[in-house]
Amino acid sequence: MAEKMALLGRKLGMTRIFAPDGSSLPVTVIQAGPCPVMQVKGAEKDGYDAIQIAYDAAKEKHLTKAEKGHCEKTGKGLFRTLREIRLESPAEQAVGDELTVSLFTPGEYVKVTGKSIGKGTAGVMKRWNFAGESATHGTEKTHRSGGSIGNNTEPGKVWKNKKMAGRMGAKRVTVQSIQVVEVRPEENLILVKGPVPGPANGLVMVRKQ
Repeated sequence: MAEKMALLGRKLGMTRIFAPDGSSLPVTVIQAGPCPVMQVKGAEKDGYDAIQIAYDAAKEKHLTKAEKGHCEKTGKGLFRTLREIRLESPAEQAVGDELTVSLFTPGEYVKVTGKSIGKGTAGVMKRWNFAGESATHGTEKTHRSGGSIGNNTEPGKVWKNKKMAGRMGAKRVTVQSIQVVEVRPEENLILVKGPVPGPANGLVMVRKQ
């Protein structure tokens, strides 16, 4: 599926700014780019149009020989994170070009993808918002359980994707239609309205809608 241009960055945290009318506006501060173009793919040779961008400088000892050789082709240094962006048309960028926060303008809407905060093993009440069992009337030691999970002889099994206790969070999450409030090219910062997935300093991708 083709996607529009994107940037990699890190979620620095949340703060607030004041609108011209004096109202308080919660924003998430994202430090994004500059992201050098590491590879350009074309429909004739590769079957589709795409570019590969990089982010987060890395030390040589943290990369394999293959990763090091791939990064050195651009002359931009070594990077920890690489992502491919599918394009709807042939890329206008060349290998070595840099994408910056100037791609975005205040007022436009973007979608942000990140890894949600991991919360460890959680029960059904916390993980799926179950009501739990009765607090009285004979209920003993099972107040926060999920109750029955199966059926009788037919079908005699627990259905796949049944909501049960288990690991909560630490999954790839995309939030759409987030408004860009402010762009600061000199600091490589994007301020977006409201929260975005992931912990502070977590890796995120900001994409055009």
